[in-house]
Amino acid sequence: MSNKRIKEAPITMDTFLKGVWEENPVFVMLLGMCPVLAVTNSTINALAMGIATTFVLVGSGALISLLRHTIPRQVRIATYIIIIATFVTIVDYVIQAVSLELYNALGAFIQLIVVNCMILGRAESYASKNRITKSIVSALGMGTGFTVALLCLGTVREILGAGTLLGFPIFGADFEPWVIMILPPGGFFVLGSWLLIFALLKQRKTKMEGLARAR
Repeated sequence: MSNKRIKEAPITMDTFLKGVWEENPVFVMLLGMCPVLAVTNSTINALAMGIATTFVLVGSGALISLLRHTIPRQVRIATYIIIIATFVTIVDYVIQAVSLELYNALGAFIQLIVVNCMILGRAESYASKNRITKSIVSALGMGTGFTVALLCLGTVREILGAGTLLGFPIFGADFEPWVIMILPPGGFFVLGSWLLIFALLKQRKTKMEGLARAR
């Protein structure tokens, strides 16, 4: 037990920031692509899905970390799915109670959080191996990274596709909306553009670090 504690790395700001930048679930690991492309036709939908996913990530990660020594290895995946499904059910009822319009807009993608490979993968590779505080911090970082990615897509698609931001018009009457942006092809186009920008930023950062080491 004492050896485990010595080997376990301490919680740092990097524990949180990894999920936002280095291990961003969308722009780096390309996980959870179904909701990324399906619900990002508006900023509010993207924000709601991001918050819902973050809640499930944090809640399931915390509980799995808490029970990691008591869950039998043979049934760990089934147990993780049951825990994740419990938090997804809570989110489903909360969104339905808060806004029926938002609930209908997100549709089946709320329930599909259960099979989001990002959440199950995080439970298996991280929460089941780390203490609860570290699991929560890491899950918050991963959820924040996922939410930021959804907002990047949702904001661009809503502005160009509807000429609005959070439902409020931002252009004059002469603006002609790019309808394709709120359709599935627009989602692929905007995602590809963000992936290119993210890759260029990462490449530039690596180059700058290499120059700094050379000096």
